[in-house]
Amino acid sequence: MATLPSQADAVIIGLGGIVGASVAHHLIEQGWTNLVGLEKSAIPSDIGSTAHASDFCFMTAHDRLSCYTTTYSQRFYEALGHYHKIGGLEIARVGDEARLAELQRKVASGKAFGTRACMVDADEVMARFPLLDREQVLGGMWDPDAGLVIPRSQRVAGELIEGAVNSGHLRAFADTPALDIDVQAGRVCGVQTTKGYVATSLVIVTSGIWGPIPAAMGGAALPLMPVEHPLMFFGPFETFAGTGKEIGYPLLRDQGNSAYMRDTGDPTSTEGGQLEWGYYESREPRLVDPRAILERDRARLSPSMRDLELDQVDEAFERAVELAPILGELGWDEKHSFNGLLSVTPDGGSLVGESPETRGLWFCEAVWVKDGPGMGKLLADWLTRGHPEIDPCGIDIARFYPVQKTPHHVHGRCLEIARKIYDPPVHPREPFETGRDLRRGPFWSREQELGGYFMEAAGWERAHGYAANETRLDRYLERVPERPAEWDARHFWRVSNAEHLALSDDVGMINLSHFAIYDLQGRDAEALLEWLSVARVGGDTPIGKGVYTHFLDAFGGVHSDLTIVRLATDAWRVICGGDTGHRDLMWITRRGEEAGLTRWHLEDRSDGLATLGLWGPNARRTLQALADDPEGLTEERFPFATAREIRVCGLPVWAFRISYVGEQGWELYVPFSYGLALWDLLFEAGVTPVGIETYANSRRLEKSLRLQNVDLLTDYNLYEAGLARPKVKGADFHGKAAYVEQRERQHQPAYLCTLVMEANHDGAGTPRFPVGQSPLLDPQSGDVPVDTLGRRSYVTSIAYGPSLERNIALAYLPLDHAEEGRTLLLEYFAEHYPMRVAAVGYRALYDPEGARPRG
Repeated sequence: MATLPSQADAVIIGLGGIVGASVAHHLIEQGWTNLVGLEKSAIPSDIGSTAHASDFCFMTAHDRLSCYTTTYSQRFYEALGHYHKIGGLEIARVGDEARLAELQRKVASGKAFGTRACMVDADEVMARFPLLDREQVLGGMWDPDAGLVIPRSQRVAGELIEGAVNSGHLRAFADTPALDIDVQAGRVCGVQTTKGYVATSLVIVTSGIWGPIPAAMGGAALPLMPVEHPLMFFGPFETFAGTGKEIGYPLLRDQGNSAYMRDTGDPTSTEGGQLEWGYYESREPRLVDPRAILERDRARLSPSMRDLELDQVDEAFERAVELAPILGELGWDEKHSFNGLLSVTPDGGSLVGESPETRGLWFCEAVWVKDGPGMGKLLADWLTRGHPEIDPCGIDIARFYPVQKTPHHVHGRCLEIARKIYDPPVHPREPFETGRDLRRGPFWSREQELGGYFMEAAGWERAHGYAANETRLDRYLERVPERPAEWDARHFWRVSNAEHLALSDDVGMINLSHFAIYDLQGRDAEALLEWLSVARVGGDTPIGKGVYTHFLDAFGGVHSDLTIVRLATDAWRVICGGDTGHRDLMWITRRGEEAGLTRWHLEDRSDGLATLGLWGPNARRTLQALADDPEGLTEERFPFATAREIRVCGLPVWAFRISYVGEQGWELYVPFSYGLALWDLLFEAGVTPVGIETYANSRRLEKSLRLQNVDLLTDYNLYEAGLARPKVKGADFHGKAAYVEQRERQHQPAYLCTLVMEANHDGAGTPRFPVGQSPLLDPQSGDVPVDTLGRRSYVTSIAYGPSLERNIALAYLPLDHAEEGRTLLLEYFAEHYPMRVAAVGYRALYDPEGARPRG
């Protein structure tokens, strides 16, 4: 028996599955030489999800990172000789035109993010998968790169671990659960096991469905829940007898029935001549507390394979037989059918990165087999190089605020996600039903009285428009086009565009209480913020001066965009977007620790300081009429990008003159206790309440303003984004060397451009208003433009701009495509729309000060 070492550079808890094995393999590839892997079962694991996974790999998804990790994983498996590229079909049934449209949308996402799916008709579906009833098939999508990990991902995990052990850089310990993670002063110091203690400063949890248990040992909350996944086998199916194949027909997804199906090849192959049918419960999925998972000696098949109850599948199975009658003809293998457990999270994304609660505690959790090697590579890059190859904002566990990791919230959101694993198609603006009303600013009651159409972000309730304005602003509504296509109109309210126009003509107020606000103070506060910021925020920056700036990663990628205001000689206010605020907080604290800057204090003001944006051509006049010192609000005495405390009818208000909507005005900050009073004063003065839709989408794009984690990513630099500073400040800052190198290039590989849609009617004459991210195509070649770094062009943001009466989009274009006047095509639901490049780099198409729209 191997002896547990006393020290390791990293300990992997949950080594035996495909994720733990991939993490170990890729760390060693990156030069790590002293790893310890712990597994509570055999190696490879015989109890985790990997042991019973269906091992499907479909390439196409609606998010860029998932396409990256899946295509990497497919190539990885193939290089090992463990991948059968059999192809995959997703079908729409007769009468389900919405599903067919979803497949068209998925094909477009594939083009945007680098996968090769295409649409096929019903005849081609039948030719590729003849087990179906032709009368049931409307059409489908063909993914030529889809396939099966063979003979099993469990075998691949075993081989990866064996190779890592043979390299001498990994010591693996089966039947060795972690009993505790030793945390001292907020940092990992070691792991206690059944075989002794290992000192280490780095623990990586890859325990899958058990992940929350070791996370809690390390003092962290891992927002994850296992869910049951019915899996049934039918046979004997001997069509491929004597072929030696692991699979004969392509993979089949019947997502309108929340199901999939495949054959298991030759009866002598690994799975043995059957048809496998899997189902994701879309009505009442059964979540399982990780602590309620049976131990190995009590489970009938395996702890992650629970007994199947027929009522889980009755209705769905009847529909499956309608599509594939052979399922009803073959016998059901009751003995080997089961509920497999898999992980779901509150937003459907994986959980990767360092725990916000404990330094040195890292996660790679909620990862499918199709993404296992890709996620292992991503985490290894992150740990070794300081950042992954692709921006991890969508999977970084730091994206969750503490309130979003409470058991009640996690359970509700995971239940919703489990319902949507396969069906129905998820709209890009799809709101959650659970976990609502967690965070409500002081204006919420007034917004509710006005009939606010609420959506949620970072736990905050945000009104996108107000029903009361549908009457008050009827003259503006006449200028707002109808959206006859239901998909375009879903979760959108026309009144939002009317509010937009009213603000432009007069004055409006927008609830911005979702801002994350951090006040920093102390001897090292200036040094810390100077080290993090591209712009100068310290030195001779005057008190009351606000600076829009960015935080860069070490390679010059854009990690954060935010505003910093100097409050005093040794104090600053950092104002972040709600969605990005918690990641920004982690970035500030961790970069400060790494730089040895400890003499500073941070106060989180987010839940006590409300923000109301007051903007429009009459904003100054309106505020002056209410201010105790009207003359103090003149242009000369209150210039742009300055902040100070004022009094509004006696109320203390911290006013910051800045705008994200391109109109003059202020962000007004007040303690929650004064919020209603401020709202009422402005409302009684005739200020129109305006929903967040104008702020976050329509006016933002008319002004060509960028959004972090959407238009601004670590994959691109500030010069490409059109946001570089005129000069490079003298003081050193994080990422400066890369930033300077980027500045010295004659040209950037790509530029963020603003485009306008020249014609928006589809083939049936219906006007379309695209939502979500869509590919751009070169009209001559029909291909997606790709820059010299391999980055593809797609619409990062798009919205209808009422002032311009056009759909407006942002997209990174390669150097040879980034020229004003050039036309590209946007693909949206299988149709193409002309998009003209109106601006290269940052340039507003609508300029209220100039009084005339451009573009």
